[in-house]
Amino acid sequence: MNIKSVTGQIAASATALLISAGIANAADLYERHRGSMKDAPVVERERPKCGANVALTTDYIFRGETQSGHEAAIQGGFDCDYRMFYAGVWASSIDGGDVDMEIDVYGGIKHKFGGIEADLGVIYYAYPDANDAAAELDYVEVKFGLSGNLTEKLGVSGTVYWSDDYYGTIGETWVLEGGVEYAFGTYGRFTPTFSALIGYLDDVDGAGDFTYWNAGVEIGFDEKFALDLRYWDTDQDSNPLADERFVATISASF
Repeated sequence: MNIKSVTGQIAASATALLISAGIANAADLYERHRGSMKDAPVVERERPKCGANVALTTDYIFRGETQSGHEAAIQGGFDCDYRMFYAGVWASSIDGGDVDMEIDVYGGIKHKFGGIEADLGVIYYAYPDANDAAAELDYVEVKFGLSGNLTEKLGVSGTVYWSDDYYGTIGETWVLEGGVEYAFGTYGRFTPTFSALIGYLDDVDGAGDFTYWNAGVEIGFDEKFALDLRYWDTDQDSNPLADERFVATISASF
């Protein structure tokens, strides 16, 4: 495993912090499939429960890079959970030359160990209309994450992703992410929450390592709707797909 030593130390420190914190509740941090059960707190239900989510964003950013050519994107998904298991599908419009859609299929297990929530899952990223003659775009990632609350309002999260052959057939890739979330409380119909995330992608077989981060506020209202206002940036100064950007996303979950 060719993870840079500094990133390994960060991940180890984050894990130690989670384990020692006396955590009580889950932190639902801002992620790719916002509003899906995959990113929701652990609830081991006695009966299966399914839900749907839909969103409109001014720019679909994934790991600091635009997937929609700095244009608006429509997104939506459907998933179910039962006891510790979850599974679902999520899709977004994208702008990748001859590729105009991404479909993600995922499944996994979540469980609480005391105050710590563990999440082990698999995500398959598919680009159904892609011409894969030059490089295969579809790929699979394995995900392992820990999350919890340091206080009633302050949550933290650490996640590791691994793929043996990342997007575009670039080979083995590791991704480390750490996040923090602070829930301000409820003000009438509104529930504002601040969250921030920093991630590091290590392209083991090449020289494509980079760091990305975001910070912003999500304002939930009427229980089902949310407006997210977020700033994204990376250390890829020469990559026009990864320049700093302000993104607004309106979403609904049912």
